[in-house]
Amino acid sequence: MHEMSLCEGIRSVIENATDRPVTKVRVEIGRFAGVEKGALSFAFDVVMRGSVAENAELIMIDLPGRALCYDCMKEVEIDNRLDPCPDCGGGKLMPQGGDEMRIKDLEVE
Repeated sequence: MHEMSLCEGIRSVIENATDRPVTKVRVEIGRFAGVEKGALSFAFDVVMRGSVAENAELIMIDLPGRALCYDCMKEVEIDNRLDPCPDCGGGKLMPQGGDEMRIKDLEVE
């Protein structure tokens, strides 16, 4: 369960950012990031115990998968890494995003 270590990293960032109570943590998660949201939510509650974010709400924001199509030279959204281009049907796609996970912002008291 790598979600536990992800939450430990989130806790570290939060503790370095503020010593005030945190009420909300917004995290952007790309479609291809390999994060299980249910596990992340569970791990978040466990890891944040005893921290300034102990009672914080975790808000997960989905980011689409993106790729550059070398056939039509457009950046397009894709649901799966091996999907063809939704615009031209081409199969020469270079992933451009969707594998990221980052803290978007924190809401503090």
